[in-house]
Amino acid sequence: MQLSGENSKQDCDIVIHKKNEVYLQIDCERSIAKELNEHFSFDVPDAKFMPSFRNRMWDGKIRLFDIRNNQLYVGLTDYIHKFATSKKYTVSGGNKTQLEIDTETVESFINGLKSSVKIRDYQLDAVQHSIRNSRCILVSPTASGKSYIIYTLIRYYQQILNNSQILLLVPRTSLVEQMYTDFQDYGWDSEKYCHRIYAGKEKTSPKLVHISTWQSIYQQPKKYFDKFQVIFGDEVHTFTAKSLKTIMHKTTDCQYKFGLTGTLSDSESHHLVLEGLFGSAKQVTTTKKLIDKKQIADLKIVAIVLTYSKKECIIRDYNKEIKFITEHPQRNNLIRNLCVDLKGNTLVLFSLIKHGRLLHELIQEKIDVSTRKAFFVYGGTDSETREEIRKIVETERDAIVVASFGVYSTGINIRNLHNLIFASPYKSRIRNLQSIGRGLRMHESKRAGAKLYDIADNFNNNNHTLKHFVKRIGIYNQEEFDYEIHKVNLS
Repeated sequence: MQLSGENSKQDCDIVIHKKNEVYLQIDCERSIAKELNEHFSFDVPDAKFMPSFRNRMWDGKIRLFDIRNNQLYVGLTDYIHKFATSKKYTVSGGNKTQLEIDTETVESFINGLKSSVKIRDYQLDAVQHSIRNSRCILVSPTASGKSYIIYTLIRYYQQILNNSQILLLVPRTSLVEQMYTDFQDYGWDSEKYCHRIYAGKEKTSPKLVHISTWQSIYQQPKKYFDKFQVIFGDEVHTFTAKSLKTIMHKTTDCQYKFGLTGTLSDSESHHLVLEGLFGSAKQVTTTKKLIDKKQIADLKIVAIVLTYSKKECIIRDYNKEIKFITEHPQRNNLIRNLCVDLKGNTLVLFSLIKHGRLLHELIQEKIDVSTRKAFFVYGGTDSETREEIRKIVETERDAIVVASFGVYSTGINIRNLHNLIFASPYKSRIRNLQSIGRGLRMHESKRAGAKLYDIADNFNNNNHTLKHFVKRIGIYNQEEFDYEIHKVNLS
């Protein structure tokens, strides 16, 4: 996105100037500034549970308009115009221009890369959209080929910017290595052009592309980021975090910014923060469209709703509810038996480490460990071990991986994965869809598709975790997933 440098009329109520590649400067009366401050203020989800709110150090709101200096993120220009229209204020400045580039030109460039991968129609559209707008967020589900979109855009800007350096930010070390390998597979010399940054690695290099975890560089001074002309943020839904915003705030000279993710949060404030940093969001494709076109594996969801005795149904407190669920012998045995009986490789996802360890122990007790493998993965499992497990599972037929949502819901690609089990309750849309994506990559052994077993708990038709399950069902409906619900009485 580029903003015009036209002079504004003196009689306009709101005048927009582009301060840099991060912020707009808004000139207006103080009363209008107060309105803008209110308009761009949002309640933070679950703020009431945060210590700063409880201690009355914060009112639980996020304010995107800085009323101290009348600044707002560049990516929210359109929202300023919408605000002005709704209030019948006159506004000048902030006009966007698009680069004129037709589909044939983009297609010709991609063909010239001589990649081993044939670009799909929605990927081509995403690349063209990105080039036209100079900044944007691309929303495309897991297994849709986001890394190839990134690779194509990197090669394009490598060409037009005369080999200026490019930064690709990812959330974890495994994704650094995955991107590096993907680019190699697409036909590029990753060793020559790509510098990997994570714990213990050098922060600087003359190489064209820096692929880095955000944790490795967020403390670097602004000068460090001045050399990057293009920035990509993978799993961009995480960029509402303070450390990631800190990085983006330092990129005042970077014109080209692209965020990619499988899904965005339902929170309006999250949407606006991300669009402010990267630009407007574009839905590239959907999981349902990819399934219908046979580009990813078919998905069948089996929701298992567990019911309990009247005595057990008196639980009310959320923490006590979670403790009861994760420690319930019959519930854990049901998950164990399901894992053991399923054919194909199975991924069991949990939230609490204690619960994950217990499930892994129960599974190991039930299987013949000399002929069938069962792995346990959590935040403390080093990246090398995670990658080793991933490679092993790709060659197995009936392996079981018990892993935390935090580690395996994103960034781990196992094509040879047939079953998913949600062993822990939660309500996050992002976690739900990212986790489902683990099982959707195509593999020759998945002719029958993949299955998700969603374990839910009903105490009194109104308990906390049941409400979370209802939210997940809402997501399945929105995404047009095929699902069925079964009730199992544990009393």
